[in-house]
Amino acid sequence: MNNVLKYSISNLLSRKGRSFLTILSILIGIAAIVALSSFGLGIKYYMEDIARTMGADKIMIMPKDYATALGESNVEFTERDLDFLKRIKGVDEATGMIVSVGKVKFKDYKEVYPYVTGISTNSKERRLAEEMFVGYGIIEGRTLKKGDVLKATLGYNYLIPNNLFKKPVSLGDKIKINDIEVEVVGFYEEIGNPQDDSNVYLSLEGAKKILGKENYFFILLRAAPDQNVAELGNRIKEKFRKYRDQKEGEEDFFVQTYEEIIETYGSVINIFIGVLVLIALISVFVAAVNIANTMYSSILERTQEIGIMKAIGAKNRFIALMFMFEAGILGLVGGGIGILLGYGIAKVGGIMAASAGLSMLKPAFPLWLITGCLVFAFLVGSFSGLFPAIQASKLKPVDTLRYE
Repeated sequence: MNNVLKYSISNLLSRKGRSFLTILSILIGIAAIVALSSFGLGIKYYMEDIARTMGADKIMIMPKDYATALGESNVEFTERDLDFLKRIKGVDEATGMIVSVGKVKFKDYKEVYPYVTGISTNSKERRLAEEMFVGYGIIEGRTLKKGDVLKATLGYNYLIPNNLFKKPVSLGDKIKINDIEVEVVGFYEEIGNPQDDSNVYLSLEGAKKILGKENYFFILLRAAPDQNVAELGNRIKEKFRKYRDQKEGEEDFFVQTYEEIIETYGSVINIFIGVLVLIALISVFVAAVNIANTMYSSILERTQEIGIMKAIGAKNRFIALMFMFEAGILGLVGGGIGILLGYGIAKVGGIMAASAGLSMLKPAFPLWLITGCLVFAFLVGSFSGLFPAIQASKLKPVDTLRYE
């Protein structure tokens, strides 16, 4: 086996130009797989981290058109609705949130239009809202408290210069929301996506005054510890439908557990990763064709050499293994370089994404991805050389020695 390996490496080194071009073709495909998969896995791990932070005991009630409503749905939930939901058996906590797109102005800079959200200043209710929509704690200043009518906490992006505004907002600064001046009392930690990190948070009293809204856009519930969250979600939907006197299937709201939200995102992310890997596999397929072509060309060039080897006693297995090893080495070397290249590309991409406020796009490089790509590259090379190797092993010594 050692002799086969040494002879294979010697043959590849004697044909450096062709070997380099073949390696180049496979390293591009492996680099693409590593870079694209690392970003997909990074997003998946980010979602799993968010899930651990927020917990799975949450249930959300939203307008049916919430995806396109931008906080301006015709469906709203009243204080009476909230009180009814609080009384349902199995509901531990409940809070309402006012949401709308607002105009935010800081100094003389151009205004921005983020989501402005009103949350309860009751410590338990505020924490429930923060767990669901913020997920992280305060990085500077404090959270909202009772009496904070014209005060606001801001998302992380307001701390970054040349992001939302040319200069960062600081604690104690005054900003205008819908032309009403409020004082900034705190900043939330970075979540990792531009929309959430650009949100503005007011007390419910402040939201009613500034946004001109009295009713809720979202209602959040926390299931009691002894409850099955999915079953409770179904029970809440049924009771709330009857309470609103609506027919089944014609509800103007929908109930979604946090687990369902994560599963939805998880399915989308898995499809996303699959599409990225499929695109990269096209490059690997092209590389496999190139390796097979290289092996066939090598057989033609070394026909007499094969004949001499057979004439002095080399067995068919030795000939076949020699060509398969050569193909496998090409794949292995190309895979190794491709992994390094893909790692570098993903790292640079991650840095660029973070600087643009997309820290959720942080590439991940689990050991199984690296070793898997390396083994995959070797197997692709070996199987690409399988048929040429079999053809070489079947050549007859008399015919090969006559070949010119």
